[in-house]
Amino acid sequence: MASNAPASGYTDIDLQHWTLRHLPPGARPYGRLARWDRPIGVWLLLFPCWWSLALAEQGHWLNLAGWMALFALGAFAMRGAGCTWNDIVDRKVDAGVERTRGRPLPSGELKLPQALGWLVIQLAVGAAVLFKLNKFAGGIALLSLVLVAIYPAMKKFTSWPQVVLGLAFNWGALVGFATVTDTLSWATVALYAGGVAWTMVYDTIYAMQDQRDDAIVGVLSTARRFADAPRRWLALFAVVTIVLWALCGVLAHLKLPYFAVLLGIAAHFGWQIMTLKPHNQADCLAKFKANAQVGWLLLFAILATPLVAVIRF
Repeated sequence: MASNAPASGYTDIDLQHWTLRHLPPGARPYGRLARWDRPIGVWLLLFPCWWSLALAEQGHWLNLAGWMALFALGAFAMRGAGCTWNDIVDRKVDAGVERTRGRPLPSGELKLPQALGWLVIQLAVGAAVLFKLNKFAGGIALLSLVLVAIYPAMKKFTSWPQVVLGLAFNWGALVGFATVTDTLSWATVALYAGGVAWTMVYDTIYAMQDQRDDAIVGVLSTARRFADAPRRWLALFAVVTIVLWALCGVLAHLKLPYFAVLLGIAAHFGWQIMTLKPHNQADCLAKFKANAQVGWLLLFAILATPLVAVIRF
């Protein structure tokens, strides 16, 4: 008989999160399927959207606030849909990994038809947000679904699935700017590429939690690929991230405060990499979650230019 509770052992499911304590019991597995108990994924998906919106709406605060709220709803729905799709595709693999065997599908809390229905509902919310965008931005947004669809399979065929995840998770850096301006810019492209490199840092750290089990079940990742020299590889991608984000600042004509905050982000990366314990699951999870601070710092950096102008006025 299938268990109605997550399996014992190490897991990143937050059993104390409000979605598990206050939702009706029958709704809790759906919340876990969408990772409502781990909102860090929403933030990591949302920040690139907010960065590019801030880049496009320099100083137009009311417009920016409205777009940020709309994109927050979209990120919440689409991150949940992406996680649901990932769990549908990986349900058999997840059953063989300590961290993931307690998820709703491998544990038997939900059946496949229920998960598919939940996927459709979340996609419907995402579609409602999509219809609020102009045609150009909407077309760009739709292209991201290809990346979302193929990502789970990449873990079986390449040691670089984090590249595909980075391409998908940072797509909002293109969509946000296109929503406001009906075009793209080279600054936006640099912002997007830097976000992809950033994902290589944080998701490699995240994947380090599963290195042992992934080797057993045949799941590939950059964590396994970089196992002999993890800090060297992480440092490389952190440097690439900072260089690309600096290029974004140059191309967008951002002022000195942007680059000052960027130095703070570089220091944050240094802390993550130097203090990382690659074989300590709890430490890897904590370092992964700490990347929300990177997202906030870069948002503040982009907003610093119009804020300084307001203060001077």
